[in-house]
Amino acid sequence: MDVAALAASASDVADVDALVSVCRACPRLVTWREDVARTGRRASFADQPYWGRPGPGFGDRRPRVLVVGLAPAANGTNRTGRLFTGDRSGDWIYAALHRAGYANQPGSVAAGDGLELTGLRIVSAVRCAPPANRPTPEERRTCGTWLDRELDLVTPGLESMLALGAIGWDAALAAAHRLGWAVPRPRPRFGHGAETVLRARDGRAVRLLGSYHVSQQNTFTGRLTEEMLDAVIARL
Repeated sequence: MDVAALAASASDVADVDALVSVCRACPRLVTWREDVARTGRRASFADQPYWGRPGPGFGDRRPRVLVVGLAPAANGTNRTGRLFTGDRSGDWIYAALHRAGYANQPGSVAAGDGLELTGLRIVSAVRCAPPANRPTPEERRTCGTWLDRELDLVTPGLESMLALGAIGWDAALAAAHRLGWAVPRPRPRFGHGAETVLRARDGRAVRLLGSYHVSQQNTFTGRLTEEMLDAVIARL
C-alpha cells in the first residue's frame, strides 16, 4: 500500500479519518488489531462488536490545539473506534479536557455517547493498536505519514500541541520537521511540562508542550496526577 499517496489524497481531516480506517500498510499491526477484534476480546467486552481498524482522529476539525498520543488500546479504541474511548486512559484525558473547557462531558465510554471537543483535536502517533503497546520504529515512521497530513491540514488555525509521552513528543517533532517547519536545535527533549516553540512554514509560532502519558502505569503510580495534567493543559 502506498501510504504516502493515500494520505496525500486527503483534502481535509474528514478525508484523513476515512482513508486511515482502511490502511493496511503494517502487516504486524493489521494482524494484531484484527486478531484482538475476533478472538482476543477482553472477557468483559466479549459480547460487544469491535472496530478492529486504525483509530481515526477525533475532535474539532479546525482545532486551535492538537493532542498527539501514542497508539490505540487493544480493548479501547480498537473496540470503540474512537481515540481514548472505553479505557482508563480516556477517563483521565477526557476528564481533564472537560475541566479545561475543551470537552462537553467528563467521560467517554462509546463512540455514540455524545462527547464533543471544541477547539481541540486528538490524534495518535500510530493509528493501529500495537502488541504490548510497543510499535516498532518502522511502524512509527510509516504511520507518521498520516500525522504529517493531518498536521498540515490543521496548521492554519493551530496555536499549540500537547504531546502525551515521549513517543508523542518525538512524533510531533518529526512531523513538523518533515513538513518543513523550523524545529529548534539541539532537538528539544521530552519531559513533563517541557515546552518548545516550532515555526510553521509561514513563520507562525506553534508551541509544543509535553505531558507524561495518561497510561495506567503513570496514573496508578502517581507519576502523573490530575493536578499535573491540568497544569499543562492550562498552558495550551
